[in-house]
Amino acid sequence: MATVRVDGDDLVVEIEGMDRLWSLKSRLVIPLANVRGATADPGTAAEPKGLRAPGTSVPGVITAGTFHQDGERVFWNIRDGARAVVIELADERYARLVVEVADPAATVALIEQAVPR
Repeated sequence: MATVRVDGDDLVVEIEGMDRLWSLKSRLVIPLANVRGATADPGTAAEPKGLRAPGTSVPGVITAGTFHQDGERVFWNIRDGARAVVIELADERYARLVVEVADPAATVALIEQAVPR
């Protein structure tokens, strides 16, 4: 699971617990200027992930780490797809972040309010 917060002009995604080990990341910091938006998307867990490099993938259990699909790099950290939030990025290492959070609706609202329009 991840915790998402706004810190000044940055969106901070903190990876919690053992997911740090599986995703090979503990924290992602993205300038809000590079965040295009966020959506709660429980169906995303069933979509193809692409090539894992590096990370962990055990179907139905955990998807964590960096995946390459259609020429894009996507960061995944989910166990329960029902709590998945997709954060769209521009001009960043990752095209998207797909993370599991405790409250998807509140996380999407936080991001959407913080993103400059």
